[in-house]
Amino acid sequence: MSVQLQVNGQAVNVPQASGEEPLLWVLREDLGLVGTKFGCGQAACGACTVHVDGVAQRSCVTPCSAVQGKQVTTIEGLSTAPQWHPVQQAWQELQVAQCGYCQAGQMMSAASLLRTTPKPTDAQIDEAMSGNLCRCGTYPRIRAAVHRAAEIAQGGKV
Repeated sequence: MSVQLQVNGQAVNVPQASGEEPLLWVLREDLGLVGTKFGCGQAACGACTVHVDGVAQRSCVTPCSAVQGKQVTTIEGLSTAPQWHPVQQAWQELQVAQCGYCQAGQMMSAASLLRTTPKPTDAQIDEAMSGNLCRCGTYPRIRAAVHRAAEIAQGGKV
């Protein structure tokens, strides 16, 4: 079977994929987009977070058939070089990552939050990010980076 997807603004055909194959594996193994990470395989950790039509979604439990005809955005497609997305700018500026494994998923969830809530409160950030786990415990830096990304997006100093 062949799967037709829209990934990072491009139409892609994945001839070896089945409609029930998790999107995560198609992204990583078939398309070489390895920024999206495997963490738990149960949608509990958030390392595999991508956007589907602009909404954060766990790719480890999302079958390819569920995203056909929808726009999938990975961390690689969040911005176009040389301009980083405000979330990526803030993450770098505040040096959020420690080991870095979960950070792509963290950034994708943060970007999704900022799309709908341009000036989130601490409580809104905590709620939106609650499905993304960080073994290194960088939660205070993550929250600060979401606030900084909101500021950057509003035209704040870079």
